[in-house]
Amino acid sequence: MSRQLSVVLITKNAEALLEKCLQSCAFADEIVVVDSGSTDRTLAIASAYKAKVIHQTWLGFGPQKQFAVQQASHDWVLCLDADEWLSEKLRHEISNLLHNPVLGAYRFARSNKFMGRFLKFGEGYPDYSLRLFDRRQARWSDDVVHEYVIANGEVGTLPGDLMHESGEDIALYLGKQNRYTSLQAETLYQRGKKAGIAKLVLSPLLRFVKFYLLRQGFRDGLPGLVHISIGCFNSYLKYAKLIELHRLRPQEK
Repeated sequence: MSRQLSVVLITKNAEALLEKCLQSCAFADEIVVVDSGSTDRTLAIASAYKAKVIHQTWLGFGPQKQFAVQQASHDWVLCLDADEWLSEKLRHEISNLLHNPVLGAYRFARSNKFMGRFLKFGEGYPDYSLRLFDRRQARWSDDVVHEYVIANGEVGTLPGDLMHESGEDIALYLGKQNRYTSLQAETLYQRGKKAGIAKLVLSPLLRFVKFYLLRQGFRDGLPGLVHISIGCFNSYLKYAKLIELHRLRPQEK
């Protein structure tokens, strides 16, 4: 007997790409949308696809996604973001898997669109993401940013790509990265982590070597170069902000 599947999303003002996401997972037995206060057409689009819509004030990425998982009617959940959609191959693989899943959690490659191109190398691909799991055997971490799924056992890998199409231009992308690096620095600070000049300088350099050279990010052309350049700056910025926190709040640690 095939396992029933709940597709779970968190949203806020996601009208631009939500419909494409919902179209790609219309095969699911249930769609759950947890919204944190949309003022655009997000809720109307979700309702048109007969999604179960629940309002939840923002808790941070990890806690918000785990809350959404808990609202599902079925134990097998597929967690997507509103700017992601399933390729035809991945949709087919998920449907087949649910007839007889061997493991409790599965990951698959995510292809990120940047500057009008879906990246296929470097930092932008395969960007494996664990999104399909039995919620009795896996859960989202409590991280407010850069959250991830914690599985109790072995994780399988499915063929096919999860397509990530944020629709952001570079200005919007940089704004999001600035917020993310602030949250990362705060998390590291709260955990008592420190950084110095070596971490500040070497982290971006090692990131460039790993993703642009060893994992051939150069094969994605100019979008690949810009993408890794921003990624390297994020590494620098995260540790610069961490150093600043220790200088501004020395009495807290």
